[in-house]
Amino acid sequence: MAIGLTEEHEALAASVRGLAERDPAAAGAAFAGLHLPEDVGGQGFGLLEQAVALEELGRALVPGPYAPTVLASAVLHAGGMREFLPGLADGSLRGCVALVGGSLPPGPALSGTVEPVVGAPEADVLVLPVGERWVVLRRDEVSVGEVESLDLTRASGSVTVEGLQVPEERFLDVDVRALSTVLLGAEACGVAWRATEEAVSYAKLRVQFGRPIGQFQGVKHRCARMLIAVERARAAVWDAARALDDEDGQRAYAVGVAGALAADAAVACAEGNIQVHGGVGYTYEHSAHLFYRRTLTLRAVLGKAAVHRAEVAALALAGVRRPMDIELPEDAAALREEIRASVAGLAAMDPLTQRAEMAAGGWVTPHLPKPWGRDAGPLEQVVIQQELKAAKVRPVPLMIAAWVVPSLVRYGTAEQQERFLPPTLRGEIIWCQLFSEPGAGSDLAGLSTRAERVEGGWRITGQKIWTSLAREAQWGICIARTDAGRPKHDGITYFLVDMASEGIEVRPLRECTGDAVFNEVFLDGVFVPDELVVGPVNEGWRVARNTLANERVGLTKSFQLGGDVPKLVRLIGELDAGDDPLVRDGLGRLACDEHAMALLGLRATLKQLSGTDPGATANVRKLVAMEHGQQVTEFGFTLLGEQGALTGGWKGPLRPKWTRYLLASRAMSIGGGTTEVNLNVIGERILGLPRDPEPAGG
Repeated sequence: MAIGLTEEHEALAASVRGLAERDPAAAGAAFAGLHLPEDVGGQGFGLLEQAVALEELGRALVPGPYAPTVLASAVLHAGGMREFLPGLADGSLRGCVALVGGSLPPGPALSGTVEPVVGAPEADVLVLPVGERWVVLRRDEVSVGEVESLDLTRASGSVTVEGLQVPEERFLDVDVRALSTVLLGAEACGVAWRATEEAVSYAKLRVQFGRPIGQFQGVKHRCARMLIAVERARAAVWDAARALDDEDGQRAYAVGVAGALAADAAVACAEGNIQVHGGVGYTYEHSAHLFYRRTLTLRAVLGKAAVHRAEVAALALAGVRRPMDIELPEDAAALREEIRASVAGLAAMDPLTQRAEMAAGGWVTPHLPKPWGRDAGPLEQVVIQQELKAAKVRPVPLMIAAWVVPSLVRYGTAEQQERFLPPTLRGEIIWCQLFSEPGAGSDLAGLSTRAERVEGGWRITGQKIWTSLAREAQWGICIARTDAGRPKHDGITYFLVDMASEGIEVRPLRECTGDAVFNEVFLDGVFVPDELVVGPVNEGWRVARNTLANERVGLTKSFQLGGDVPKLVRLIGELDAGDDPLVRDGLGRLACDEHAMALLGLRATLKQLSGTDPGATANVRKLVAMEHGQQVTEFGFTLLGEQGALTGGWKGPLRPKWTRYLLASRAMSIGGGTTEVNLNVIGERILGLPRDPEPAGG
């Protein structure tokens, strides 16, 4: 998804894109005042809208001083200086801001040189640093020298001031770093996405060894990683834009995350584009090097990612956390009052009555159709979640059933729904999932468990593995092959299995932690009556995919076996390691990753609330979340030193517990679909790269 989330933002982006494709120069002039008020010639929108435009202009690699001019006008507007804004808004003036290259020494007269300054050769209005402040100068008050610019589509220069007396009203106290991170970060996101698009397009067409290179996993995974980098950067820049008016700590946290992620993501995508193109991408005639030059320049002027990470780490150690708040529309007030009144009634009930009422009223799964849910749209779902939390009313913990219930609602018979859904929603039935097999993990359709037709039903024989709750569950959902003569995704049927049935043996499966959360389940001719088949016979893969889709969304939100950033902050405090710059850099990196991961979920929710499609983000979010959990845990373990040779239980002191976190975290990139399979899914389903070839005889 792009930086903008609403239908209005999508329309703006489409308008900018269309004009940029037809006439890049005109696009640069048309939107220069988008973020400025109308009384100075602007169009009356805000910096978020300008970020939407800059993303599209970055995607088009629009040449010239557009971005430096927009940044200059944003700085002047934030500082309350109106003198040059009309000219900057209508394109008659151009501006620039010196973000690197030193500062002019304060004094009664300004003297010194700052370089490089991106956009200086074409600028009429220049914003230069003077100590901790910023000064606004005219072109006739400075001299601009030539420098050799890395970016061939946007000139840079040196700016020299000699003994210039400047009135006080030309000095500004503005958070220029925050403004530049949002605006230039938005442009970086656009360049990153264009580089990704070009790499994907080439990978679809370029044939080597008799097939498109996009079919090779190495290329597919590189492109998928590029998409993930773009999505994280967009989320961070969007959050920084909306944080500009927040209190200092919140603004600094959001800006720090964007500064750490956006430019690096752009460079990584530009590098990936060259790599996917191979030798042709390295040539001067190809455009790939132009994107690379632009991204390297943006990273140079936005500052080192390590500096941004250090600032985020300092805030994290100080206890700053940026909440994922959802601002609901004003027309949600009446809905909230209605839901609040109902929830208050639930809160007054005893636990058993409350559970029964929540199940009957659709409160457990409000997104599902009545009577199992409330037919709640995205807005109502968010309000229900907020009000239940505020009233301390906890819905039934469905666990595996959270994946089962939607499949029964969609594919189950009326008899199956009446039999299983009410007690499940009351928390009276525990479910397990009999899907994975020793020879069919991520390749779930390669299962070998078979179900043979007998009088009145089926007999299932086979082995399942990695089954959570198998020892506690009363019922299981099971897929088995019912027609071996069909292609592997056909001929599979979805069953409901009574876990007390004759022929079922459950064996605990000890993991590397020493615990036994998972189980092996052996089915030896287990009888399942016809009335417990869900969906049509031989079409169970459709039902299973519905279950798996619900599983992946749930895993992204809650599945965590290792440590997290708050625990890592506690560990650093216990070890008194917060002053170590390497520790701070690692913490900053992980805090940025955590924030970007949370933003992906928030933005998907907000897209739904605005009535726009959030896109196929479940796999992206799942992969980011799982890898993040492992990386946090691994980093925490490295801080233990020799104490890492010890381990402890889940309860007790934090330090030995961290070793157990590390052991447990290895499952995170396997459960619910391995990292490698998820990268394939992102490459194929989201980016449209060619699917892996079917194996011989497959």
